[in-house]
Order: sequence, then structure tokens, then C-alpha cells
Amino acid sequence: MIAMSDVDLRGKRVLIREDFNVPMKDGAITDDTRLRAGLPTLRAALEAGATVIVMSHLGRPVEGEWDASLSLAPVAEALSALLDLPVGFAKQWIDGIDAAPGSITLCENVRFLVGEKRNDHALSARMATLCDVFVNDAFATAHRAQASTEGVARAAPVAVAGPLLAAELLALDRALSNPRRPLVAIVGGAKVSTKLALLESLVDKVDQLIVGGGIANTFLSAAGRAVGASLCENEMTDIAARLIASDADIPIPTDVVCAKQFSASEPGVVKNVADVSADDMIMDLGPDSIKVISAAIENAGTVLWNGPLGVFEFSGFAAGTRQLAEAIAASNAFSVAGGGDTLAAIATFGVSDDISYISTGGGAFLEFIEGKTLPAVAALNDRNNS
Repeated sequence: MIAMSDVDLRGKRVLIREDFNVPMKDGAITDDTRLRAGLPTLRAALEAGATVIVMSHLGRPVEGEWDASLSLAPVAEALSALLDLPVGFAKQWIDGIDAAPGSITLCENVRFLVGEKRNDHALSARMATLCDVFVNDAFATAHRAQASTEGVARAAPVAVAGPLLAAELLALDRALSNPRRPLVAIVGGAKVSTKLALLESLVDKVDQLIVGGGIANTFLSAAGRAVGASLCENEMTDIAARLIASDADIPIPTDVVCAKQFSASEPGVVKNVADVSADDMIMDLGPDSIKVISAAIENAGTVLWNGPLGVFEFSGFAAGTRQLAEAIAASNAFSVAGGGDTLAAIATFGVSDDISYISTGGGAFLEFIEGKTLPAVAALNDRNNS
């Protein structure tokens, strides 16, 4: 696909699709990570002499209904501060924007528009009339075929990949297509069912597949271990057993941290997996299991991380995920991390500077690893390879 840097933007109206779906509370942004990730693209377009128009979604509003709590107006204010220049805000924009040459304007939430989610071609065409060049820089929404991601890329006069989108694809391709071995993948989270496609895809690619969280409990059960009152998908144990029997090395935890209740104030008790009782809830991996994981990461050439190892939000059960994060940060491996809980863990344990690449994508990150086609990326490829 063509990159934004390959196109002359001087004097052009450039429509950039970013992912500024930031968490907000009482009208205030609580985490501006996604805004900061898009700043280099916005600055590059402005420095190239473009008139910049930015669009994004926020939350899941009812199409056709304006919702003050999901307005991007606070994002425009935040961008003004981060860029140290005025950022205009267009509440009504789909029929045209009066933007001065060299300015930057943020459009109101694209999901307020009827037809955005169903990728209405007429809506995409109206978006395309706003620009000379369309730039998709929103990897996190690349798995959705919507008017502002896939449709406009096919309708715009010129459609290119933004720096953030391109960097995401390059990092993931480096980790999966020709990785430095050993390739170690860590997959945590609550349920095997939500990560089944990911696990089945990775099992044939990695040298070692490490499971954590509720997923590890299901694998423990599949291996014949009692998991007490822990989160466990009994209907998925046959699949877990099949994965364990595959050629991939999937270490099963040998010790865990248990509690009697799901509570931040509950004391954690380290137990051998053979000693887990019927009223125990497994909340984290134990120190011996973490040592095995840390050693694997220390020797890895490439590390792919998605999901925590335990209930890291509770300080008494954060040790597993914290030590995992620290091991990845200390490793010489090329490391890629992604997913909402993973990003939260990285921020909590302060290791962001030592992870090779942190993906802004959630669903798109998973679907790319699973080998699925991302519609918004396919649209750029099709446009520029036809």
C-alpha cells in the first residue's frame, strides 16, 4: 500500500481517520494514550503543508442521535493542548467544512452519522468529497468495514496508510512472518472461547505458548487438575486438551495463588496445583510458574503478549503479571504487546519504554494475529494494487 509519506500533501485537503476512542469520565479524558499515538501523523501532515481534517468515533452511540457524553469536543480541546496550536471542531461536517489552508479541524463523532456502521456507500462518498487525500491511521478500527474506514478508502481520490497504521502492520508482520526464534506468545484473559481462534492460530507458529488468567484454569482442568471455584470453561476443556497435545510447547502451571473470595482485600495463598481445594479461586500464577515463564522470555528472540496472567487489578494478585511485564521489558527479544488489559498492565507497571512495540489495536490486533483479513487494510491494498 502507499504510505502517507509517499504523497505530496502541500496545498491538499487531507482527511485522516484516527482512533481517538479515548476513555472519558464526566466529560474529561482519563487516558490520552490514543491521542498521543496519533500526534506524529497530524504533525507530519501539517508540516507537509496540508489542510488537515480529522475524524474518529467515540463509544457506541445510537446512529442519528447526538449524545453530549460521546461528543469529541473534549478531544479537540485536548489535541489543541498537545499540539500547542488551535484545533477547530466541526459539529456539522458531512456536507462540507470551511477550513483555512494549513489548519486542523476535528469532526464530530462519525458514529452519530446514519450509515457509518453498515458502511453505507453514499455516506462514504460524501466523506470522500471532503478531501484530496484520505489517510487511514486507525489500526484499532481496521477490522471493521465501516464508512469512515473501508468505504471512504475506496471512494476517495487518493487513499494511503498513515504512519501509525503502517507501523502497526510492520511490527506485527515482523513478529509473525519472519520472527527471530524462539517465538514465545503469552495469551491471558478470562476465557478460552474468546481467544480460541488466536490460540489455534498461534499453536502452529510459536515455539512456546504460555497461557494465563482464566484461560490457564481451563488448561489446568484439561490436564486433569482440580481448579476449585475458579473461573473455568468446562465446555472448552476438550479443545484445551487438543492444544496441549499439539507440537507446541504449552507449559501448564505448577503453582498458583488462591483466594476464597474475589476481593481486593482477600489474602492470597500460594499453593501447588495439586493442593487446590474445592472452595479455592485461582487468582494468579505462583512463583515457580512465573520463573518458568521468565526463563522462556529471557531466552526468546521474539515475544508476543496479549492478556494478563491474573487479577492484576488487585495488588495481592498482581505479582504474576508484574513479573511478566518486567521480564519482557528486560528481555533482548523483539516484543509486541496489544489488547486493552495488556495496555493497562503495561501502564500500571511502568514498562512502556522497554516494550519494542505497543499496539493500539484490540480486536484488530487479535484478528491480524489470527490471520484474518482486515477490511480497512484490504481496501488500501486493493486501491493501490489495482
